[in-house]
Amino acid sequence: MNAALGNTGVLLGFVAALAGVVVLAVGLARGRETTIRAGQIYAPVVLLGGLIATVAMEHALITHDFSLAFVADNNSRETPLMYSICGLWSALSGSILLWGLILGGYATAMVWRFRRRAAEPLVAWATLVVYAVAAFFFGLMLHAADPFQHAAGKIPVDGAGPNSLLQDNPLQAIHPPMLYLGFVGFTLPFAFAIASLITGRLDSAWQRETRRWTLFAWTFLTAGIVLGAMWSYQVLGWGGFWAWDPVENASLLPWLVGTAYLHSVMVQERRGLLRIWNLSLVIATFSLTILGTFLTRSGVIQSVHAFSNSSIGPLLLGFFGLILVTGLGLIAWRGDRLRSVGGIDSPISREGAFLANNLLFVAFAFVVLLGTVFPLLYEALDGGQQITVGAPYFNRLIIPIGLGLLFLMAVAPALPWRKTSIEVMRGRLAVPAVVAVSVVVACVLGGIKGIEPLAAFGLGAFAAASAGRTLALSIRLSWRGARASGASSARSILAGWRGFVGRANGGMVVHIGVVIIAVGLAAATAFGHRTEVALSPGQTSSFAGHTVEFVGTRTVKTSSSSAFQAILRVDGRGTYTPAITQFGAGSQDVGTPAIDASWRDDVYLTIDATSTSGAQLTFGVVVQPLVMWLWVGGALLVLGSVLSAVPGRRRRPTDPVSAPTVATAREPEPMAPEDVESVTDTLPEPEPVPVGN
Repeated sequence: MNAALGNTGVLLGFVAALAGVVVLAVGLARGRETTIRAGQIYAPVVLLGGLIATVAMEHALITHDFSLAFVADNNSRETPLMYSICGLWSALSGSILLWGLILGGYATAMVWRFRRRAAEPLVAWATLVVYAVAAFFFGLMLHAADPFQHAAGKIPVDGAGPNSLLQDNPLQAIHPPMLYLGFVGFTLPFAFAIASLITGRLDSAWQRETRRWTLFAWTFLTAGIVLGAMWSYQVLGWGGFWAWDPVENASLLPWLVGTAYLHSVMVQERRGLLRIWNLSLVIATFSLTILGTFLTRSGVIQSVHAFSNSSIGPLLLGFFGLILVTGLGLIAWRGDRLRSVGGIDSPISREGAFLANNLLFVAFAFVVLLGTVFPLLYEALDGGQQITVGAPYFNRLIIPIGLGLLFLMAVAPALPWRKTSIEVMRGRLAVPAVVAVSVVVACVLGGIKGIEPLAAFGLGAFAAASAGRTLALSIRLSWRGARASGASSARSILAGWRGFVGRANGGMVVHIGVVIIAVGLAAATAFGHRTEVALSPGQTSSFAGHTVEFVGTRTVKTSSSSAFQAILRVDGRGTYTPAITQFGAGSQDVGTPAIDASWRDDVYLTIDATSTSGAQLTFGVVVQPLVMWLWVGGALLVLGSVLSAVPGRRRRPTDPVSAPTVATAREPEPMAPEDVESVTDTLPEPEPVPVGN
């Protein structure tokens, strides 16, 4: 029953996606609007197929239908309900099913959003591309990644159960779906990019139309990465939150390139520049999601996050190559029409800073990509010899790039478009610079040593103060505009809030979140302490300003697990219980840490060893400052991106042609803070240029 229903759903999704490709292709080739509009109806059918298959798989997991190989391998009768539900994305074929379901949802939302413009070639081609991607993933489920394959031989009485690490934390229910919503969401801007190249509609209109789709995907991916770091910190027991694991890197790569795109697309909207660059970034972002899927699901890498070996790897690698060849080929075909009319007038300008920002983000991504795939290339070229690329490589190359990004985050918001002068920059950055110097001096006086942490704290303060200055100016302008409207107090507050959001201050909130994360990372990695202490019940040990007391032990059993817990107190308060747990009938011991978290530092406790008598235990103790602020910064990233997606005023375009012309005409609606300042700060030196020249 479950297998038949699931296979029906997968086949329905595949046939609908393929039919959508054919119908739209025929309609576009023959110029028939009615046929093109008919091609839009297949998106909800793709979604329906994904829903049917997902419901069938979830029913099989909840009812423990071990006639399906996927259920037998990843579920057991002792598995709790929540982790049975989460089993859908705990292994290869189920994760592809989730991908297909989400893509069907995005396709349906896109078709609904552009329903009144369905006959436009740009929208039709974008829909066709989405259908093609959906057909590929549903096609995988028909053979190479069939989630409804029957178990070989006799149906087992009980299943093997999920990986123990996948039933030890409720973040298993949130983290993977967030990543998938981000990964799959980048399909839509990619589809519109390909459509713009095919149709020749190469202006920035399609980018404005897909801006929120890109932001949604970026937001979900950001949340997924932050939650993944939190999950690693709470579950794996090594005291860290990012290990430069290949699968971690696979999620970071599209985030880095997508972040570069969200910055550089503003240059195209304002100045008409970087068209080829932006299209390349969109295509690269989606390509890296497919590469990340290949790394995670092909079995070519060894990782705590990776799935087992499968035949899906060559298919994903081939699809990755097809995307690159198609995207780059179309860009080469349209190269002459994509060239910008003008150029960057001065490196000391908003667009110059964005270009430098993009180069650093791409360099960051290249370093991560090289460190991730180099062991695979080396193994393939050297006859199976295996090597690893560890944290020292990444830290040595990425820390300078990160510091450069912090500097640009401080400077870019203060720069006007086109060009500026030293006097203008001095006026805008004087206060942030004073704040930065004061922070560095205070850190030195407080005994903090090391160039890298001091640079991180100083540049972080510089960037935070610059973002705060921009936000303060925006709040003042919003409040002034609201009061000038003459409305009541409540309406003035509402109007002020709308004005604040409309000035796109979400980006500054994101910047503050990045600064908080950067400072937290610098503090946690540079000033963390770890040790091991052997204690018997009643004994205490002091380390890094904290006292750990061993109270005793206990065993806690549930229907699905058995945990040996140590009871500890930190600084004479609280009860913390690091544990060693066994899940189901498995014999694998899983260490579970206990964390005393505070705004100042975390005390991270694990059971590292037990004695034969069981009276004395060896505990791992890690003290790391400011870890909590990593999660606060991550929350601000998500909040800022949500604010950025709120409808607001459009950015006013700037003449793309390089010339010393200044737009002095004022718009009737409120201007963004940088626009208000730029009206006077970018006046030409010798004499004013008349309006309209």
